[in-house]
Amino acid sequence: MSFQRPKQVTLKHQAFLSHNLGGGTLCWLESSQILLNNYYLPCELREHLQRFVSYYNHERYHESLNNLTPADVFYGRGEEILEQREMIKRNTLAMRKQIHYDKQLNQMS
Repeated sequence: MSFQRPKQVTLKHQAFLSHNLGGGTLCWLESSQILLNNYYLPCELREHLQRFVSYYNHERYHESLNNLTPADVFYGRGEEILEQREMIKRNTLAMRKQIHYDKQLNQMS
């Protein structure tokens, strides 16, 4: 019995994939991750692909998406997250500035 390995692994996905995955075709994944592991059953490969797609869409930040996840953009959470980050940045800078001024005041005293 001969088995021919497909050149591409295509996944019918429930959610969505970022444009980087080319609409569901995981070409580059084959050489970088899939071939590093042995999959003895199709369900093992399917599970691995589902975990990767979940990670890629919900956990991995994408520079091209303003360091948001594709899920954040898809579900409309992107603007809120960016606003929260900007507020945290402003507060942090104000706090650091205050600490700096307090240090200078203490040194002058």
